Amino acid sequence: MSDSRTPGGAATGGPAQAAPDAAPYDALLLLSFGGPEGPDDVVPFLENVTHGRGIPKERLAEVGQHYFRFGGVSPINEQNRELLAALRKDFAEHGLDLPVHWGNRNWSPYLVDTLREMAEAGHRRILTLATSAYAGYSGCRQYRENLADALALLSEEGVPELRVDKLRHYYNHPGFVGPMVESTLVALAELPEEVRDTAHLVFTTHSIPTAMAETSGAPDDPARGRPGGVYVAQHLDVARLVAGAVAEATGIIGRHWELVYQSRSGAPHIPWLEPDVCDHLEALHREGAPAAVMVPIGFVSDHMEVKYDLDTEARAKAAELGLPVARAATVGADARFVAAVRELVLERAATERGAQPVRCAFGSLGAGRDVCPVDCCPNPRAPRPAVGQG
Repeated sequence: MSDSRTPGGAATGGPAQAAPDAAPYDALLLLSFGGPEGPDDVVPFLENVTHGRGIPKERLAEVGQHYFRFGGVSPINEQNRELLAALRKDFAEHGLDLPVHWGNRNWSPYLVDTLREMAEAGHRRILTLATSAYAGYSGCRQYRENLADALALLSEEGVPELRVDKLRHYYNHPGFVGPMVESTLVALAELPEEVRDTAHLVFTTHSIPTAMAETSGAPDDPARGRPGGVYVAQHLDVARLVAGAVAEATGIIGRHWELVYQSRSGAPHIPWLEPDVCDHLEALHREGAPAAVMVPIGFVSDHMEVKYDLDTEARAKAAELGLPVARAATVGADARFVAAVRELVLERAATERGAQPVRCAFGSLGAGRDVCPVDCCPNPRAPRPAVGQG
């Protein structure tokens, strides 16, 4: 759709917003990955993440060194507390009477406990914001499977029936893209003045197995047929938007940019999306690039995979190469992103009531679906129940 905002700007006009109405929903669930909050939490947390894979504790302790380096504390829970508070404040200031709760997949507060508390509070129609903006098994369907698992467990306990829906992908919503544009400009300004205009933009996201990338999205999705499927297509669309807005803001046309990957965790013999960010920095150095800005468009907040993989490993690689680098901030609890969540809530609520609301989206792919097809982003191991499909 066309939108009266530019990727780096604010609204320039439009129809007056009607009184906010979230009906038929009576609560919003902020659903995230979770992370350890102390050294004793690290291995149990990783056991939750890798449940069913038979990974020995010794190997988990090895992997946990990323967390131990930061005192065993992942930033993600504190960042979710900030987002939770920002959502509650924004909703209250805009007259949206919708309680907001928070649950995690892999650490306290656990999803099933939060849903139980929501049921006890009388909530029955729940809308979910997952802290993952893109299509894909790990970033979308697995969250929906976790919701289905939790609801099944609560049903066995005799908890009143809950209906849970998930907000659409928001990677190309103006409230997500705009903050990324601004943070990229801020990062460029951190570089030495003599290299700012020629610095390369390095857009980063989580690497996933190539087989999983190819099956991301629904089979009838036009982007499914592209290399890397919908997952890669969505990231490329955001990268183009941000790069274009940065060019407009700086007056520097033709700045080099690339989509690269980070945080690979799979077996070496299984192909994953490449190039890795550190390998890409080496390539830029060989090619004579003067500087680079890392832009983590694949992440909602500055959690461990940003703090370690970019701020620690990638920065160390750049220092070794003598390549000046800066890193753009993620959207976090930016007021524009918080407002976007409110807009998405009201959009979905209006749709459920039979209206046809404006669905804001930048780029070439348009606004995503509210309900995923059953065969969307399939589980790579075996089919499992998931909420929000039909």
